Amino acid sequence: MLSPEIFRSALARFPTGVTIVTARDRAGGDHGMTVSAFCALSLAPPMVLLCVDRGARLHPLLPELTHLAVNVLAHDQEPLSRRFADLDVDRFDGVPFTRGGTGCAILEGTVAAYECAVRDRFPGGDHTIVTAEVLAVAVREGVPLIHHRGGYSRPER
Repeated sequence: MLSPEIFRSALARFPTGVTIVTARDRAGGDHGMTVSAFCALSLAPPMVLLCVDRGARLHPLLPELTHLAVNVLAHDQEPLSRRFADLDVDRFDGVPFTRGGTGCAILEGTVAAYECAVRDRFPGGDHTIVTAEVLAVAVREGVPLIHHRGGYSRPER
């Protein structure tokens, strides 16, 4: 039987980018969380896929969300990643952002931001898989933040 510890150790050997997914609830409140389970799904139409832990504060909002933004963090934004992973802070307090066309928060200083329309939600073990169509993107030069073997790093150029 495969133990959770061995499985987690094996997964940690695959480096991932670090993103912050942002969304607004029906009342206009901002929500966000750090997500490393994010990838491209389709080029035509442009779509992405992300996975949200069922225990995450954003998870109960998934049924009502129509739009979200995926902010790809730059190498110097590790504190922002930690902040949006922390359960005991106001995640947006003092964090500079602009509103995208969907109304979601586009965080300043990221290397890319995807504004998306949520299309589908599927159960996936202890997560929910969310697919979303990309409506707009913004990119800037920079080095992305990477998560690998339980820690943060930046890719060598």
